[in-house]
Amino acid sequence: MTFKRLIGVLAVVVLGTGGLSACGEDDAAEQALKGFVSAWQTGKLGGRKLADSNGSALTGDAAQTELTKTEGDLAARRPKVTIKGKPEIKKTSARATVTVAWPVTDAVTWTYDTTVRLVKRGDDWLPVFSPQTIVPNLPTGASLEATVTQADRGAVLDGAGQPLVTNKPVVVVGVEPQRITDQTVLIGVLKSVFTEIGVNVDLSTLPERIRTAASPTTFIEVVTLRREVYDTVRSDLRNVQGTVFREAVQPLAPTAAFARAVLGQTGEVTKEILDKNPGKYKAGDRVGLSGLQQKYDDRLRGGQGVTIKASEQVLFEAAPAAGQPVKTTLDVKIQNAADAALAAEARRSALVAVRVSDGAVVAVANGPGGSNLNLAFTAQVPPGSTFKMVSTYGLLEAGAVTLDTPVDCPATTVVEGRTFKNSDGLGALGTVPWRTAFAKSCNTAFVALAPKLGDNGLATAGTALGLGAKWDLGIETFSGKVSTGGSATEKAAAAFGQGTTVVSPVAMAAAAAAVARGRWKQPVLITDPAPASPAPDGPELKATTLDPLRTMMREVVTSGSGVALKGLAGAPLYGKTGTAEFDSADPTKTHAWFIGFKGDLAFAVFVENGGGGAATAVPLAGKFLQAAGV
Repeated sequence: MTFKRLIGVLAVVVLGTGGLSACGEDDAAEQALKGFVSAWQTGKLGGRKLADSNGSALTGDAAQTELTKTEGDLAARRPKVTIKGKPEIKKTSARATVTVAWPVTDAVTWTYDTTVRLVKRGDDWLPVFSPQTIVPNLPTGASLEATVTQADRGAVLDGAGQPLVTNKPVVVVGVEPQRITDQTVLIGVLKSVFTEIGVNVDLSTLPERIRTAASPTTFIEVVTLRREVYDTVRSDLRNVQGTVFREAVQPLAPTAAFARAVLGQTGEVTKEILDKNPGKYKAGDRVGLSGLQQKYDDRLRGGQGVTIKASEQVLFEAAPAAGQPVKTTLDVKIQNAADAALAAEARRSALVAVRVSDGAVVAVANGPGGSNLNLAFTAQVPPGSTFKMVSTYGLLEAGAVTLDTPVDCPATTVVEGRTFKNSDGLGALGTVPWRTAFAKSCNTAFVALAPKLGDNGLATAGTALGLGAKWDLGIETFSGKVSTGGSATEKAAAAFGQGTTVVSPVAMAAAAAAVARGRWKQPVLITDPAPASPAPDGPELKATTLDPLRTMMREVVTSGSGVALKGLAGAPLYGKTGTAEFDSADPTKTHAWFIGFKGDLAFAVFVENGGGGAATAVPLAGKFLQAAGV
């Protein structure tokens, strides 16, 4: 080989070796960078080989201590770190740009770029760690401080678009362990005061909460009272050793009872909610605890704002995103009328009002005291004789009766050995027109005609009036379940609302609205955000069926079991009373019902264990309709 050719071969070998060396350096630096970034993201630098800002060796454990201190309030929220391109290598040093995406709250991410340097020591590339690697230009010795700002809570609106819930002054009543001299006396006084003002507070867990308090000075919240309510018992509460108080503002409805079970309440996040939603809330957050406030909490709470500081220097700031409203169809005047009607009722009760023309739910009241249990929507109880509206619809539709079909109304009748009798003291009427049997609410006449409905006649009639349909009101609702088939005894009981048929007050109010309107329409409570899958409208109902049914419902008021409201002013009132047995061992225990429509308003009144519908529910309906002005 000539000398010239040898020199050429050697040049190729040297160049090739140099190229392989460069590729090897690139790969080693990149792998070191990736390892560091991965450890940074997980917050686990321990055991890694690193360098400090001066290029001296730094243990991973020392870096981990510094990282935790630097991250401060954000240490529990791990950032996502993304490498942008390959490291730039110059001899024994390299640098790379990375993007940090730090979820500083559930809704806000702080995104920025920073530079990671690397130095070569022997055969190793060591990432350079310092607080300024984590956040550029971070003041020396500083830790990140996060201040979260709560957004203004969205309003719950009425049908006119006006806020139903606004910020009002409240007093948070609590106890402080170190101030308590006699725990038994303290709890006794609290029980007495809360009973006096009609506020239901569960104090059964208070002793355990006091025993396990974090410190003797811990504020243990007991109840939040409207300022005007607190003022009436202020001296009683302050005179007992152990009580402490905090003044605040809180979103509240017009009155304590106002659609309480539907609107719901807000309050400090509970341990149960924290446990079910890890990372979503922190202790002290105010959240929806029940009703619409709970159902739509994410929408109403909005997005938190946050400010990130280090040594008073603002590094990042995001304003809170105000909560969005939830619009309901409630009418303030009609809701107040419903609440007032139930105000003096000590038994559990419910009143629902639905606008006939469009199905809007304009009032939802639950008693006593507004109650936290939404019986108006969720009760599953027998409808009693209010269901005669449904069974009569089925009999008329089948051509089994007319207004004047003569029927027997004995005081009692027997089916398969079971004796059926009339309710509310109604004796034998003899042979009367069907309209009279309906108006007087004769159970035995319905028992006799039950076979004409067949196995599915009641269910078909119920479906036409919306019972048992799949509803979506944007809140938990029971639409009813109608008896089908069964023995002759079951069919007889079902014909006048006993047996296995169960309904809710809102279901019966919607059925009454369907009779008034001529077509069933799912009730509507929430218009924004609109429910995802509301039930479609039912078919148009025949006038030849509805006209006689309406006539009979009118006669309930003019000459039947609802005659106490015969003189009610305004539009004509149509209705049907109900007395529903619910205890097979004691038939004297009955729920009281009255349903109907007046003008553009359909309604249902229910009183649990309230006795007879005519005696209990009818007067409540009268109070409501007069106050509502229909």
